[in-house]
Amino acid sequence: MYFRTTEEMLAEFSYFGEEIAKELVATNPQKIAAMVERMEPVPGRDKLYSPHIDNAEKEIKQMAYARAHALYGKELPKIVADRLTLELNAIIGNGFAVLYYIAYKLVARSLAINYMVGSRGSVGSSFVATMVGITEVNPLVPHYCCPKCQHTEFFTNGEYASGFDLPQKKCPKCGTDMIRDGHNIPFAVFMGFHGDKVPDIDLNFSEVAQHYAHEYTKELFGRDYVCRAGTIATIAVRTAIGFAKKYFENRNIHAHPAMIASIVQRLQGVKRTTGQHPGGIMVVPRDTDIHYITPMNYPSNEKKMKLNILGEYDPPTITTHFDYHSINDRLIKLDILGHDDPGMLRHLEEIIPGLHAKDIPFGDPDTMAIFTGTKSLGVTEEQINCPVGTFGIPECGTQFVRQMIADVKPTKFSDVVRISGYSHGTDVWLNNAQDLIREGKPVKETISTRDDVMTHLIQAGVEPSMAFKTMEYVRKGNAAKKGLLPEMKDAMAKAKIPEWYMRSCETIQYLFPKAHAVAYVMMAYRIAYCKVHYPKEFYAAYFTERADLFDATMLVKGKDFIKKFISDTYNEGYKAEKVAKASLPYLELVVEMMERGFAFEPMDLYKSDAVSFVITEKGLRPPLVSLPGVGMEAAKMLGKAVIEAKEKNTPFLSREDLMARSGIGKSVVEKLAEVGALGDMPESNSISLFE
Repeated sequence: MYFRTTEEMLAEFSYFGEEIAKELVATNPQKIAAMVERMEPVPGRDKLYSPHIDNAEKEIKQMAYARAHALYGKELPKIVADRLTLELNAIIGNGFAVLYYIAYKLVARSLAINYMVGSRGSVGSSFVATMVGITEVNPLVPHYCCPKCQHTEFFTNGEYASGFDLPQKKCPKCGTDMIRDGHNIPFAVFMGFHGDKVPDIDLNFSEVAQHYAHEYTKELFGRDYVCRAGTIATIAVRTAIGFAKKYFENRNIHAHPAMIASIVQRLQGVKRTTGQHPGGIMVVPRDTDIHYITPMNYPSNEKKMKLNILGEYDPPTITTHFDYHSINDRLIKLDILGHDDPGMLRHLEEIIPGLHAKDIPFGDPDTMAIFTGTKSLGVTEEQINCPVGTFGIPECGTQFVRQMIADVKPTKFSDVVRISGYSHGTDVWLNNAQDLIREGKPVKETISTRDDVMTHLIQAGVEPSMAFKTMEYVRKGNAAKKGLLPEMKDAMAKAKIPEWYMRSCETIQYLFPKAHAVAYVMMAYRIAYCKVHYPKEFYAAYFTERADLFDATMLVKGKDFIKKFISDTYNEGYKAEKVAKASLPYLELVVEMMERGFAFEPMDLYKSDAVSFVITEKGLRPPLVSLPGVGMEAAKMLGKAVIEAKEKNTPFLSREDLMARSGIGKSVVEKLAEVGALGDMPESNSISLFE
């Protein structure tokens, strides 16, 4: 069965004669089509169906001004007052206050259970979002602010790229240590030059807080008015090639490559299955039926209950049948995403007495030093086989980014932000900024984020709306495909923008938002601070939170074996086994930890935790789950049994007793015995009279 062409249809009805066949095939279908009224499958073109929350506009405005006055004084500096006025007019005037209010409530709920929330995307470009607590990123120009008397000093001429780069300073009026903040990020990046673009507020929650946030949306709006954002997976080119080749192979037909290419072209993009966005929540107004906007379905028709992070079973998820991109401008979509960094910081706060992640100072010299060398870690480059000390630091730990760091040699917070922009963009670093830096161009003049284009052009004298238009054109890769538009080149030439800068614009395929980079680096910096000043706690938290594939048997083989394993895996390149490549991030940290003078204690049934690395006097003790063959469920069962044995003072008499009381299998017990975790525990409770 397939759609036939007009000629084929006429041939099918040829027995009626030419005149009647034409009437059946062409005339009548056109008459029927003319009877059908025009309609839109997804109604409300250019209309946003936004949920209503009483007084959201008033609340957002009051909170924004209250926080601004608390930071910048009763009489707000002009730069602060103007930015608030600009943003609030756009947010409230276009009906987006409710979205801000929802985001504020979600962040507040997470903070109430002591889990930090990170922002992603361009939400950090909004000063109002900063003032109401949605994001930590302050988009104003770099500035000093006195927490006692609210004296401020702003740097509006590009003297500094980030407020965190400002030298420490006492308030000239009252002598208090001044707060340093501001990253010079234009609001237009977030909501467009006219402030009418639907804001996309993406938030990073820890895995636990993400679950609570999803549940909280149901409390806020009602379970019947909240659903998951649906996705549609389509057939990719490689898959289509496989389908086509397999078809002909199964029938012993030799197909010309042109025939296969023709079939692949028609297969590519065909719907394969349905799925769901990992954190996207669609919210429907109470006066609207979801089916007015989109049908609903279970992803992949999966209707089973699923176990959540809390060990509870959730009902099957129902999602939008239309891909969420198709209805993104009709319904509010909340991006409540999961991320490792908030969970990692919460873990560090729990094991480091008195640590509050938000109080970690930016600009600590020893922390910044790991981006230019290894001295502050107490090791040499040769010991860890790396010129920088960023193993395990988010955004900075991969081999590719470490090489980038070695090339840039960042000494300031803003330099690390640039590196984040380079690494997340496409054709931004390779064959672009990297070559320019090696030619001697200043790092700060190269393009790393989309905001760099707009702010650089405005500072050079390009008219703001043209600077914005150029930024949007470049960041989407249009300049790389079509070249800069003549009017853009003319404006840049008049502002004396160098030719190499224009060529750089015409190389870029995609640019990362600066607000996203700043938010990521703020989280990464806090973790780096703990790595430098609280090493054992850092390694314990990292291995517990991020080393899912940790293999405790590797530790027994020693540091030299692990070093050789790392070297061999890198040398094998793409030929290396996936498991080996996936183990490199944590194995490099294992070596680094050992070189810093810490040790891994032997695994012990009574001293090891079920799932977390335990800090000891000498270093760390691996958990039971880090032993291959001991899964998470078995480790938790075993851990529970050990706790009960300690509480009741009833140690396990034998391996048989251990299996009976914990419920674990014989293979798990044998694995524990192999690494000496069971000590001299006998096989059974039976005593031989002849021994």
